[in-house]
Amino acid sequence: MRITLVHALKHSLVPIEDAFARLWPETTRMNLLDDSLSADLARDGRLTEAMTGRFLSLGRYAAATGADAILFTCSAFGPCIEAVARAQAPMPVLKPNEAMIEQAVALGRQIGLLATFAPTLASMPQEFPASVKIVPKLAEGALAALDRGDRAEHDRLVAEASRDLRDCDLIALAQYSMAPAAALVAEASGRPVLATPDSAVTKLKQMLA
Repeated sequence: MRITLVHALKHSLVPIEDAFARLWPETTRMNLLDDSLSADLARDGRLTEAMTGRFLSLGRYAAATGADAILFTCSAFGPCIEAVARAQAPMPVLKPNEAMIEQAVALGRQIGLLATFAPTLASMPQEFPASVKIVPKLAEGALAALDRGDRAEHDRLVAEASRDLRDCDLIALAQYSMAPAAALVAEASGRPVLATPDSAVTKLKQMLA
């Protein structure tokens, strides 16, 4: 199986490659990184038609390489990814968090959504069903620390922010880049923690294997 992974943050590559190595190593992966996607979304403050067009172009490129499926790892671009899924049907096109959301909804009714990229908290809550309550929380400064190469500070800030979500049934880490902090978040919050990469790989394997 050939899986195209599309990233808007360079920090997503290692966590998703690690998940594939552990859970589905037989696949061939192709990584497409365009970190201007996240920078332009932060600048514009909203998803635009032009942004959707860029995602459609990425989808066409992935399909042209012979991909069996596309997994986007960028959590702030849900509507753009849905457009790719419609355009490339019946090829499986997964949003980064849809598998984790399915798990989270099965486990609790009040879900803490922890992110380091502010636009994620504007778009991702809409992907959850109305039957659950989402409590959003931004880990201020964590992404900037990761951009400086300070993973330890990133993880500390994420864990610290999670303390505000201790009244939730569980905590969902909104971005792939946050997955290495899952154990620290569980320790700091005392809540069950879901990270996106393992959930996504497991779902793709079920769909394709």
